[in-house]
Amino acid sequence: MGQQPNMLTPEQSPQHRFGYELRRLRQSRGLAMRALAAQAFISHSKLQKWENGERPPRDRAEVELVDSLLGAGGILIELWERISPRVSGRGHVSDSRVHVSDTSLGLAKAAASQAPSDDEGIFVPARLRDGSVIFVALDRRAVLRGGVGIGAAAAVGVGTPAVADSLSGLARHSRRVASAYGGTPVEHLRRTRRLLIDSDNLLGPGQAIKAAREHIDIIKGLRQEAKGADRLAMMELQTQYAEFLSWLYQDLGDFESAQFWLDRAFQWSHTVGDGDLTSYVMARKAQLAGEMRDLVDVVDLAEAAQRMARPRSRLAAVAQTYESYGHALRGKAADSERAIDEVRNALDRVSGDPSPWGVWLNTQYVEVHRAQGLEALGKHDQAADTFMAAIQTLPEGYHRDRGVYLARAAVAHAGAGVPEQAASVGLQALAVAQDTGSGRIFQELARLDKALLPWQRLPDVNEFRTTFDSVLVHES
Repeated sequence: MGQQPNMLTPEQSPQHRFGYELRRLRQSRGLAMRALAAQAFISHSKLQKWENGERPPRDRAEVELVDSLLGAGGILIELWERISPRVSGRGHVSDSRVHVSDTSLGLAKAAASQAPSDDEGIFVPARLRDGSVIFVALDRRAVLRGGVGIGAAAAVGVGTPAVADSLSGLARHSRRVASAYGGTPVEHLRRTRRLLIDSDNLLGPGQAIKAAREHIDIIKGLRQEAKGADRLAMMELQTQYAEFLSWLYQDLGDFESAQFWLDRAFQWSHTVGDGDLTSYVMARKAQLAGEMRDLVDVVDLAEAAQRMARPRSRLAAVAQTYESYGHALRGKAADSERAIDEVRNALDRVSGDPSPWGVWLNTQYVEVHRAQGLEALGKHDQAADTFMAAIQTLPEGYHRDRGVYLARAAVAHAGAGVPEQAASVGLQALAVAQDTGSGRIFQELARLDKALLPWQRLPDVNEFRTTFDSVLVHES
């Protein structure tokens, strides 16, 4: 028997008013909740929480899409804006009842889904009076006037994905663009995806999410007319874009959206019938579980990915890398070291694997994951040394990833009792966080900020904490 909907009192709060109107509009259109969720590319559980008034939307683009699908004429957008907290032009949170993640580290969640109009909000990291860091909505014009900082500007998001009735127009546009460049739509969309991946490495996820979501809509439109091998190629490309979109949300720290798009990619990969692609998506599910520090699923998912992968393949080694971290999270040092050693020994063997998936698996990648496992096991000094050695050999262009690893190295330095080094490395990571708006970097820096409290009087530590604090808005 399905869960009964909450009884809402619209007058109780703007959040309840939004949920009440959303449910009324959906029911008046004769739409089941799962049907609306599927059309809006959001999870059923997320939509259910909106309707029940349990949690408000954080993503304006999703609200706009649901409003359009229900023909609400902007009603839901207006109600959502009444929920969203505002920040004064001086960079202080004017409403302390902000809607953020339960962990108080929403840090870039939904940031890249905000529209760029001057009349619309963006999301930036903010410090509350209790010292915790959250993500709150800002008026874009106040940011531009008040100069909140590059970190806020890096989080400026993107617009609304196209809705179903415009798919054919998007598809026609894509065909025209491809023809202008002398290729087919599939070739053009593949090149675009590669460019978006490069952009993500350099600039972070904020500028890529809108494009990735719109290109999934474009591909769906093209699939309506494609046949045979072209139709299959489009489905494969749609799967690849969904996996990439999941990664972008993961970097923002929006794990729910990341899980949703990985689930869609996994489902679509079976339609394609490409075993390597399905194995890769399963491995990514294990990676995401590790990022979420899920002690139950991470090893099981990694082992499932290894069973699905071709024996002794690169993808099997990729999945075993995530298995190693899962064992570390569980405190199983011997199992973690065994798994990572097997991956190291496999690197030469898998280097000639023709699969396009996991081509970034190299010594540096394995070492940063080994360092991550060492940190989880409490071996902070070894973790810090391993992180720093791997960072020194990272290829050019991995700007955002370098920032993530620097931030994690800084946390390890703090754990090892070397606060000055932690603060110095943390400042480097902060520069990348400001450039890219990466929620993963901000999350690690918030951990570092807390870890350095015992040494807050040291000049280097004070410089880091003051600089970090300066890029945050503050609760008034």
